[in-house]
Amino acid sequence: MSVRNWWLMISVGLGILLNPLNSSMVSVAIPRLQNVFQLDYTGVSWIIFSFYIASSIAQPVMGKASDLFGRRKIFLSGLIVAFIASLLAPFAPSFAWLIVFRIVQAIGTSMMVAVGMAIVRIHVTEKQATALSVLSIFLSGAAAIGPFIGGVIIHWWGWPAIFFVNIPFVVVSFLLSWRNIPKEHSSLTVSSGMSLRKWFNWIDGSGILFFTVGLVALLIGLLSAKSSGHIAVGNVVVSLIGLALLGVFVRHELKAASPFIPLRTFAKYPAMTWVNLEFMLVNVLYYSLFFGVPSYLQVVRHVSEYQTGILMLTLGLCSLVTSPIAGRWIDKSGPRPALLVSAILMTAGSVWLVTLNQSSPVISVCLALAAFGISNGLNNVGMQAALFQSSPKEIIGVASGLFNTSRYLGTILSSLLIGIIMRGKFSFEGFQVLGIILTIIALALVFMSRRRRKSGDMREQFN
Repeated sequence: MSVRNWWLMISVGLGILLNPLNSSMVSVAIPRLQNVFQLDYTGVSWIIFSFYIASSIAQPVMGKASDLFGRRKIFLSGLIVAFIASLLAPFAPSFAWLIVFRIVQAIGTSMMVAVGMAIVRIHVTEKQATALSVLSIFLSGAAAIGPFIGGVIIHWWGWPAIFFVNIPFVVVSFLLSWRNIPKEHSSLTVSSGMSLRKWFNWIDGSGILFFTVGLVALLIGLLSAKSSGHIAVGNVVVSLIGLALLGVFVRHELKAASPFIPLRTFAKYPAMTWVNLEFMLVNVLYYSLFFGVPSYLQVVRHVSEYQTGILMLTLGLCSLVTSPIAGRWIDKSGPRPALLVSAILMTAGSVWLVTLNQSSPVISVCLALAAFGISNGLNNVGMQAALFQSSPKEIIGVASGLFNTSRYLGTILSSLLIGIIMRGKFSFEGFQVLGIILTIIALALVFMSRRRRKSGDMREQFN
């Protein structure tokens, strides 16, 4: 691979890592933000919800927008948006303004993720598998070590530093991208006559509106009921409105010519649907752990952010070490064995969490994190391979988009799960209940993996 291609991958990689990095760093900052802004656990959890909801909407929309404006322009614009949000967020006068800047940050970083892989796929014509695997390391590596980076930074410089840390990455990525990403001939001239209404329909603005308002209303209704400790009429009404709007969203997407989420594809390809359901459950489990364990360590065990980051590094390192090994194993045996082992490890880790108490040795926490880290390394490669295996080649682009949607739905559900269990205040009892629920989810994944059809030689799938 040429030196120029390596510089292109580094330029793109430094940009796309910002989305997973910022989604995971905040896990260590939750108790600190809760104290600073005088919020209960339910209220502060919107720092998580807002980022994932905005990312789940922005990525497919920006992927479409790149067809008109060009991928290079979208990528560079995303860096500028992320820079502005990261610069302003630490000075937010209230938590509501912090959420606004967090949403803007999610949109900016999603613009880069939406087009980063495509830029490399188009312009790196040799050893594409190697190039894409390098970008995957940027994505998975940033998410894995995010809590460690967040813990160290917050310990020494406070919570605003988790936003300032983005600025060096943004500046370096912008300078390198400006020089290394080739200019494209965009189809902007085609859109010059596009009216606002046509543009709205083209991106499926109605579907996005139904999805966003419905999901937010449902979350507000459910979380408010649990936070207050009783079910009020207003909470029920808001929840029902959310469910109704999500029902309208499903009906709209089934009829839309250019849907935001192509739900018809799920009905047409049941094997792919099964993979997406499994991937969503994997993310519910993984991110429940991702946000639950740091709060357990800090709130229940009174461990500092710095020590929490060090302990969470166990998960990240195990995941990074396992991923390349998993790639070779899956290449020979297919995804089924690796995903089955992963599900068993997640079950063992979840059971281990249930056995923890307020005075359990630190090594016990590390063992549970190691089990989840190894399973995450197996899932990073195994679920992607299972997707390729279950999806026809002619719809692989749509399949990848649905795959990312399943990831975000899983992360949103994980935050909702923790918020409902904790009822506004993180507690040891709630953490034990969380461990029991995660055990049930992990056992379901074992069942799903055992039922998976045995695959042939995966090398044939990728050739």
